[in-house]
Amino acid sequence: MPKWILALFLALLAGSASAQSVTSPDSNSNTRPWFINQHEFAFARLIYNGIDSNGWGPRWRVDWPEAELHLLAGLERLTRIGVNQEGALVQLGDDTIFDYPWLYAVEVGSLSLNNYEAGRLREYLLRGGFLMVDDFHGPFQWDNFAYAMRQVFPQRIIEELAISDEIFHVLYDMEERTQIPGIRPLQEGRTWERGGNIPHWRGIRDDDGRVMVAINFNMDLGDAWEHADWPSYPEPYSAMAYRFAINYIVYSMTH
Repeated sequence: MPKWILALFLALLAGSASAQSVTSPDSNSNTRPWFINQHEFAFARLIYNGIDSNGWGPRWRVDWPEAELHLLAGLERLTRIGVNQEGALVQLGDDTIFDYPWLYAVEVGSLSLNNYEAGRLREYLLRGGFLMVDDFHGPFQWDNFAYAMRQVFPQRIIEELAISDEIFHVLYDMEERTQIPGIRPLQEGRTWERGGNIPHWRGIRDDDGRVMVAINFNMDLGDAWEHADWPSYPEPYSAMAYRFAINYIVYSMTH
């Protein structure tokens, strides 16, 4: 076989292997995910250590994969962003994390980081990454999450984001502040859980004032994405959750 034909065959084989998807939490974490440069945006979910206070776990996979699949369908329909319709699962120890400028972490009231992981998350954010956290409630879960963030950024403050902040107006003008509930408390006739009655939109900024961590506390946007097609889940909550998420995504891609 001529050498140029062999070289071409090997190049095609390598390309095919590199384009394989990472769609299962049981996949080898060292496997490189699909080529995100074929699309403008890819949804990456953070795999982290930590279990619920009731012993349920792992909590990082709550609402997976329905939440992101529904959100991605909406993102493609409502914007002109080129969307990869699959979701990626990444760990802080994976170098592939730097391929994803937008990272989602759920149930962060159970987030647990060692020193290495805290350093990796700090590096990811300071290199331009954006982290959205969601679905944690009440003072106990807040204290646990705030401790993890102090490991990442000992000197940076967590601040309340004003309704006038650019992140809430980059595409949709989100003037309304309504608590977005999970489906279980909603079925029990309330919008709150674990004593988290008041919703908060908080953030951590970089040295240039850019929001690099968007914190949705006492809310459950993931449930609102996941159950957007359920007649029992009110459409206004899902619509608001989609708009907040799309604003975060557009903000992260333009800052």
